This record gives sequence, structure tokens and C-alpha cells, in this order.
Amino acid sequence: MDKFVELTRVSKHFDTKKGRFQALADVNLSIARGEFVSLIGHSGCGKSTVLNLIAGLLEPNEGGLICNGREIDGPGPERAVVFQNHSLLPWMTCYGNVHLAVEKVFGGKENKAQLKARSEAALNMVGLGHAMHKHPNEISGGMKQRVGIARALAMQPKVLLMDEPFGALDALTRAHLQDELLRIVGETHSTVVMVTHDVDEAVLLSDRIVMMTNGPAATVGEILEVELPRPRDRLALANDARYHEYRTAVLEFLYQRQRRPAA
Repeated sequence: MDKFVELTRVSKHFDTKKGRFQALADVNLSIARGEFVSLIGHSGCGKSTVLNLIAGLLEPNEGGLICNGREIDGPGPERAVVFQNHSLLPWMTCYGNVHLAVEKVFGGKENKAQLKARSEAALNMVGLGHAMHKHPNEISGGMKQRVGIARALAMQPKVLLMDEPFGALDALTRAHLQDELLRIVGETHSTVVMVTHDVDEAVLLSDRIVMMTNGPAATVGEILEVELPRPRDRLALANDARYHEYRTAVLEFLYQRQRRPAA
């Protein structure tokens, strides 16, 4: 496998008022170029910590992380993050929020017309060309999240990191954005790492599902290969026996871990 992102014996602890909390211990994970990987597990199992380590927002206490052959030693435009909270600047339009990121990454390499075209293309890709001049308070929660995705994609990252991007949305909006993400990833062939609590979301979107053990000292418990052909259609998968087998395998892992006392 092409080891595009690699975590080797990664451990992370946090010093709190109650003492040292060991969030992760000996995490080993390789992610191939163009692969969609979901991290799933119970609350407190270190999923977001893994994501933040790949993003360079945290540093490991032990072990190392590599992206595209280079050590991850801080944030960088080759790794874009989409958070559950869209984190849009309220005084800027949708276009302004995307253009700010584009200008930061490509400002020294492209002229104003090229930056404008890049910003508009990203918004059109997520179906928001009609709303690019609206402010965040003028659009729905699902549309705000699409702007966040557009902003990340506009940076042309080597890795798209998503921390429960649809967790705060209603079921119908979430399903629509999942389908949009499937389409976008199919077009861009992006490498994606996504944190989720949603088993169906993980099976629908992923090439592999990384199931984390309970914390403290959480680590990779099992990795499930999802061998469903792409492009994927949620209605067709509803009657697909393999889809239900994958779903059951994840639920069994989570249920067994839930019943076991924390290590």
C-alpha cells in the first residue's frame, strides 16, 4: 500500500488538574493516497486527537507522523480541516470566507482573476454558486457546512481532515451532504480522514473504517476494509447484504468494547 499518511507508535497525553491523562497509546496507521478512512469509536477514544495530530494542531509525546514523505511538525495548507462547527467569519460573505483561504495559500503564485476563479469554482463544486455573496447568518446550517468544505477544497489539500462534519445537522441534510461528499471525493480523488460516530455514515463513505478502543490509552482496535464498489448509491446499498455485514461488524466491535471495562 502507498503509505501517504503514516502514524508510527504515536502516543499522546495531556496534563490536567487531576493529573496526566493518556489519550492515545501506540497508534499505528497507514493511509494510502486517495483513500477515504473513517475513525470511529465511543466518546473519549481519541478520534479527534488522532485527527488533530495529523492536522499538526497537536504534537505527539511519542512516535512520529508523516504526510507525503515529510514529517508533520505543524499545520500546513496540504492538510485542510473541516470541523463540526463550520468556523466561518460572520462579517464575510461565503465567497469572502473561501477567498481568504485561497489568498493565503495561492496569493503569491496567482493573480486576482485566478484567485477569484478558484474561489468561485470551489463554491460551485458544493452547489453554492447562487449563495456566494450571502453572509453566514443568511444561510442554513447545511449550507454553512458546505462553505466550510468549499474553503477546505479550495486550498487543494493533499489530505482533507473532517471532524464529525455533519454531526450537528438534521438527518435529511446530513444524508444530502454525505451524497455531495461522495460526489466531490469521486471528482477530486482526495485523501480523506473523517471522524464520525455514525456507523452508517462510515460504511457509506469509507474505503476502510478504523475502530478505536476505549480510552484512556486508546489505540487502533480493528480496521475494516469496506469493499463496496464506487460510485455508491445509498438506496441501492439499503438492500446490499455486504453493506449490512460491514455495518454489523462495526456495531459488534463497538458493542463489545462498550461492555468491557476501560483499560
